[in-house]
Amino acid sequence: MTTVSPPSVLIVEDEPASLNMLASYFEAENFLVYKAKNAQEAEAQFDAKSVDVILLDIKIPGKTGLELIRDFRAKSNVGIILVTQKKDPVDKIVGLELGADDYVTKPYNARELLVRVKNLISRIKLGASQQKNNVDDAKLVTFAEWTLHLGRRLLSKAGQEDIQLTEGEYKLLATLIENAGQVLDRDQIMNRMQRRDWFPTDRTIDVLIARLRKKLGDDRLQPRFINTAHGTGYIFVAEVVYQ
Repeated sequence: MTTVSPPSVLIVEDEPASLNMLASYFEAENFLVYKAKNAQEAEAQFDAKSVDVILLDIKIPGKTGLELIRDFRAKSNVGIILVTQKKDPVDKIVGLELGADDYVTKPYNARELLVRVKNLISRIKLGASQQKNNVDDAKLVTFAEWTLHLGRRLLSKAGQEDIQLTEGEYKLLATLIENAGQVLDRDQIMNRMQRRDWFPTDRTIDVLIARLRKKLGDDRLQPRFINTAHGTGYIFVAEVVYQ
């Protein structure tokens, strides 16, 4: 009989009441819960435990939450939900740039946060399952020197180490490729990615575009792949071949 491990969450929060409240809430929902009050404890827990999702307060002692996102993302594709203050829109954007999967603002609804965590875990596990089952026969999309492995969130290029995309980067690139040659405004992009709740501002799409361009080595002034339709949106201009 196969034993299914319970989902796990690492809560990084320097305010004891909030930390304990969240921990109790997730424990009541049958989560394995690990707690950290500062960056040092967070890094120790992350290195010692198997964690599905990190709830990361951006304002913590030691390294900032933004620094931790960068460090965690360099080691793992663990789910990261950033917890920010409403007055910090720049921090939200930078957090997404660094690889956070989602964010919530204080004061948050614990039930909504639980749903976001569960949905993120489901997407991560689905992606891992697809990657495991489709290593040899994954569907591919090629454009210029790049290959996108559908379902695996991987970009590959001869002579270069594979690039693992975040969920947001992958969904955005797949959406642009599926509509290659067609200008999409930001509303169309958000709707076709089916994550309107995840991208509450046009600026977030622009941030993801910038991250994709950087990973693809695409010059925004002379783009080979993602062109800006000024005042409108974006268009994928490279020739696409499905395999």
